[in-house]
Amino acid sequence: MIEIGKYNTLRVVRKVDFGYYLDGEEWGDILFPIRYAPADLALDSYIDVIVYLDGEERLVATTEKPFGHVGEVAYLKVSEVNEFGAFLDWGLMKELFAPFALQKDKMEKGKSYLVYIYLDEITERIVASSKISRFVDLAPPLFKEKQKLEGIVWSKTDFAYKVIINHSNTGILYTNEVFRPLHTGDKIWVYIKKIRDDLKIDLSLYNPEIVRFDEFSELILEKLRANNGFLKVSDASSADIIYQTFGMSKKNFKKSIGMLYKAHKIIIHNDGIQLV
Repeated sequence: MIEIGKYNTLRVVRKVDFGYYLDGEEWGDILFPIRYAPADLALDSYIDVIVYLDGEERLVATTEKPFGHVGEVAYLKVSEVNEFGAFLDWGLMKELFAPFALQKDKMEKGKSYLVYIYLDEITERIVASSKISRFVDLAPPLFKEKQKLEGIVWSKTDFAYKVIINHSNTGILYTNEVFRPLHTGDKIWVYIKKIRDDLKIDLSLYNPEIVRFDEFSELILEKLRANNGFLKVSDASSADIIYQTFGMSKKNFKKSIGMLYKAHKIIIHNDGIQLV
């Protein structure tokens, strides 16, 4: 079954001057313009494509990669606004339409918004809505504690970030456990810290399987992993360099690397620290 706005693996059925036609099953043959086709594409071969309606309301296929698919949340920039709504750049030739009725706040050209992408069942058009609450937390979470998931930052309060996980549910990331700046639209990896009795989800940026020392030590380990296991920062480095790298004081840094060294997690060199 063809899924509009998602990847489909379709068979090439015939070639024409301006491209190819792919077997769209119940939708009939779907145009695949030649500008997207690889040079070695052969009849009866299969290709992965995104299917959507073009400006003339025809189904077309493309190998372009959108910034988000149907059923996903994405942070998109408004390229144009007219009397009907806003048009968002989502990486495909035809821009994504967000009608005024689907906008939480009136969108402005040049600004970016977090939107949910879905298929309008009546018009069969792909549209975007910034009224995110209508599309998330519709079912109880099926995640497990300690599970690693991709998240996207939705909003921030004084004490926590609200993060959309798996494009379906929301979780809370407490600001006192975050040691780097986060902004709406940022894609991050998070771990399920706890699923509470009220089904609210507490998140963490740190792997709970790591032996817990303190949040500073965990941050140092995460930074080392992200930098091939070595950072040119040591207890001899200036307080400014340490703060710029880790967002912590020199005192906390020295205490944490001492704990990590004693636990055989790192090696301390004269010019830096290395992950064991």
